[in-house]
Amino acid sequence: MDQLAEFAENRPRLLGLAYRMLGEASEAEDVLQDAYLRWARTGPVEVPAAWLTKVVTNLCLSRLGSARVRRETYVGPWLPEPVFTTGGQFGPLEQVEQRESLSLGVLVLLERLTPPERAAFVLREAFGYRHREVADVLDMDEAHARQLYRRAREHVGEPRRRFTASPGHREELVRRFLAAALEGDVAGLEGLLAEDVVAWSDGGGKVSAARRPVEGRPAVARLFIGLAAHPRATRMDVSIRTVNGEPAIVVHEAGDLYMIVCLEANDGRVTGLRSVLNPDKLAFAAAQQV
Repeated sequence: MDQLAEFAENRPRLLGLAYRMLGEASEAEDVLQDAYLRWARTGPVEVPAAWLTKVVTNLCLSRLGSARVRRETYVGPWLPEPVFTTGGQFGPLEQVEQRESLSLGVLVLLERLTPPERAAFVLREAFGYRHREVADVLDMDEAHARQLYRRAREHVGEPRRRFTASPGHREELVRRFLAAALEGDVAGLEGLLAEDVVAWSDGGGKVSAARRPVEGRPAVARLFIGLAAHPRATRMDVSIRTVNGEPAIVVHEAGDLYMIVCLEANDGRVTGLRSVLNPDKLAFAAAQQV
């Protein structure tokens, strides 16, 4: 197999790795371009997949420091770039761990981690790497790799609790939420929300969006009822699509992608909503639709 074909075969997995590491699909694409240039300059390697994984991981580690600095001065809540995930572009999503590690909720939790912790967590959770393999990628001994993963799990907590429902049940909850909001059914919408529900909106200072989290069942219900009742909403097309491995609300205006809302649920109620409106954050997803 020639080098281009070898890289193309590994590309979905590598893009999925870089995206989980960085939370930004556009940055992940840049990492893969850099990795390919290095791949094209190198001679034959014994295990191409392992070589490429190590290069991509190290490129991501070098970018995470500057990314964190940028996010500290970000206007309003920072959320990852949402991506459509039905085409296999980000690697396989058959397993629960693969899907949940791609969700916006878990990607936000990964911001708590140091770059090495994040790498250990992603390699282990999303790609099933053994501790010895993680250690090889990160150039450390196995005991250190185990410690990084343990600390990562402690900082992230137990995200699987939020993903226990089947995909069909999650989509039904999103449909009921959307219907209640569009119909102005305040009581119905509140009935779908957990008491301590939180809604985050990422406008990045580019478009109008709440710059603080909206907390509590009544306030979140009012927020989405108000959005659905806004005169501008009559010109929008609303659908449910698979985003980051989960059913999400996708809003277009005049054919342009305007907003993506990802819901997080537990015990049949919505516990969190993450709305991305920043057009820069939506550019990758918009290009996926072309």
